[in-house]
Amino acid sequence: MDPIREHIDVSTRRHFFGRVGGLSLGSAALVDMLAKAGVGADAAKPAGLGGGSTGGLPGLPHFAPKAKRAIYLHMNGGPSQMDLLDYKPKMADWYDKDLPESIRQGQRLTTMTSGQSRFPIAPSKYKFAQHGKSGMWVSELLPHTAKIVDEIALIKTTWTEAINHDPAVTYICTGNQLPGRASLGSWLSYGLGAMNENLPAFVVMTASWSSKTDAQALYNRLWSAGFLPSKYQGVALRSTGDPVLFLSNPSGVDKSVRRRTLDAINRLNHKEYESFADPETQARIAQYEMAFRMQMSVPELADISNEPKHILDLYGPDVHRPGSFARCALLARRLAERDVRFVQIFHRGWDQHGNMAGDLPGQCKDVDQATHALVTDLKQRGMLDDTLVVWGGEFGRTVYCQGALSRDNYGRDHHPKCFPVWFAGGGVKKGVVHGETDEFSYNVVKDPVHIHDLNATILHVMGIDHKRLTYKFQGLDMRLTGVEEQHPVKAILA
Repeated sequence: MDPIREHIDVSTRRHFFGRVGGLSLGSAALVDMLAKAGVGADAAKPAGLGGGSTGGLPGLPHFAPKAKRAIYLHMNGGPSQMDLLDYKPKMADWYDKDLPESIRQGQRLTTMTSGQSRFPIAPSKYKFAQHGKSGMWVSELLPHTAKIVDEIALIKTTWTEAINHDPAVTYICTGNQLPGRASLGSWLSYGLGAMNENLPAFVVMTASWSSKTDAQALYNRLWSAGFLPSKYQGVALRSTGDPVLFLSNPSGVDKSVRRRTLDAINRLNHKEYESFADPETQARIAQYEMAFRMQMSVPELADISNEPKHILDLYGPDVHRPGSFARCALLARRLAERDVRFVQIFHRGWDQHGNMAGDLPGQCKDVDQATHALVTDLKQRGMLDDTLVVWGGEFGRTVYCQGALSRDNYGRDHHPKCFPVWFAGGGVKKGVVHGETDEFSYNVVKDPVHIHDLNATILHVMGIDHKRLTYKFQGLDMRLTGVEEQHPVKAILA
């Protein structure tokens, strides 16, 4: 290319984007200040959301939301549905008999069991009972969850195409089995903005687990912003050291020095933005400022010493142990109380290929009381009406046994064709069961719910039409729920 012509084009582009970028930055700041002052806030948002949100897209929410925040409890590894929430009493008569080919239907298997000479049925060794006014069947392993069945909508027929952990959890968190897409929490932050200036809109915690076996790795792409601006990615809270990395000032640096340093860096970043109009520069400025504010807000959040004894007792003895699921659940309530838009807790260790009797009870004990406490705590504070709680994994388990089979112990392989997910709180019906699986808990026979439908439902409850929340990337209008026809599960919506 002609060097003179190239110089003119580059100068013109820089001049144009510098002017537009400066205007955009000033306009964004003005809109933000007006929003904080309440100017135009009510006119811009449908009834039901309330004021106080900053950022987000014009015109969102698309309709009045039923929930303004969500807490997602992800049981990573694939909880065994027929041992927990999908009661199959007829399987007792099938003990050690082969799974019929008419049921398996040549479906894809993992390499961990595809080479087995047979697929013997392993009935659940755990007792089930009906609970609540709804009469929902729940395993003896979840006695506390059984107390809140009249608050939840149980979907028994969730399914996915992914059969191995990493693509499966990436799929349910980001809408695609391949890395690089934006996560659910990032989409919500991008679309709806933040409700608390001093805390991130999207917070993630990874809890400790009781299973002694190695757990599947979790990668930060599960809470990444992907192709969205990086300011929308999830912020991980840690159980040791600083709750957030690099939150504390270095030795010899006090708050005033930190403030002057940030001001100087921000001036340089503003000049950088004026020159190149890179939106990531704005994201960097916003992240530095958020980190500064978090130096005060996060330590106060993480300090549970002011929680009354009856609340700590509600969550159980593990609440006193940093990093436990119980502590994470309590922190999730404290985050929701401070209007953090989306909180996600990952609990690993649910991958029981063998020793179901040894590992599954401990996993359930980790989460059962704390899950009940979270829902109960939100309800007694009047927050459950506008907070959505979701519980589930990335897939289910096979009814046939992997490895040695006995009446007292067995293992189960991955099974993507049906698994349970339950919802509670704002926007969903109470005490309902949606969908039916066959007697082997192997195939859906009524009302299948794809994981895209699941995410469409979460977005719907938050006031978002999933088809209209898009982001242009690589020439495509990307969305969380993919390009195929997907729908919110209206049967569970209140």
